[in-house]
Amino acid sequence: MFETIAYTVADGVARVELNRPDRMNAISIQMFKDLVAAGEAIKADNSVRVAILSGSNGNFCAGLDMENFTSGMLDDGFAPRTHGITNLYQQVAWVWHELEVPVLAVVEGACLGGGLQIISGADMRYVSPKSKLSIRETYWGLVPDMAGTALWGEFVRGDILRELTYTARIFSGVEAEQYGFVTKLCDDPLAEALAVADAIVNKSPHTIRACKRLLNNKDRLSAEEALLAESIEQDALAGTPNQMEAVMANMEKRAPNFVDVEG
Repeated sequence: MFETIAYTVADGVARVELNRPDRMNAISIQMFKDLVAAGEAIKADNSVRVAILSGSNGNFCAGLDMENFTSGMLDDGFAPRTHGITNLYQQVAWVWHELEVPVLAVVEGACLGGGLQIISGADMRYVSPKSKLSIRETYWGLVPDMAGTALWGEFVRGDILRELTYTARIFSGVEAEQYGFVTKLCDDPLAEALAVADAIVNKSPHTIRACKRLLNNKDRLSAEEALLAESIEQDALAGTPNQMEAVMANMEKRAPNFVDVEG
């Protein structure tokens, strides 16, 4: 189905693995297309309740594959919007932010440049202490332009972003946690992400989607709008089959049997 990624769905979990191990999963033009297409596939699959992003062979992503790019990228410039509010190169990170289901990123090894921007679209990031990360674009005389500047402000302090952007220096997973990029440092980040995914899958999918809508919009709404949004979401959930199943499963101390969101 895809040339540069491995994509599977099982038991409510979509797995998206960057799969160019000979290039440390560096992003080619085809990978841009494949990652966006995978995001769209998840949007269309109502059986998916959580998604996990990872990389093959011990690396997440070494950034852009500079040997793979040609001047054809620049023919139309970057300003035209091709995917709603984004272009293709921004959508590769933004698509995970706009998905209705939670997205967990797993980081081992290299996570440079575009790789760091891709994981920034995830809800949570589980990272090996030995990982190497960087806002790398100024090293190549460019600016971060894959939605990073629209996403990082939620979890990284402004002066830290400026220092990392201006210098393009490489920093460790341990430093990344200190800066705010990391949800949790893990010796086995994939195992941690799978455990968190299992917990999410066993919550009502309607409830989880409602929570993501509220959290995605929290910085875009006034206090009045945010309070009303909470109440609207609660009205839509209260007394529905999945909400009642959550109550009954907890009272009966059994695994819940939720129905998927309808298309």
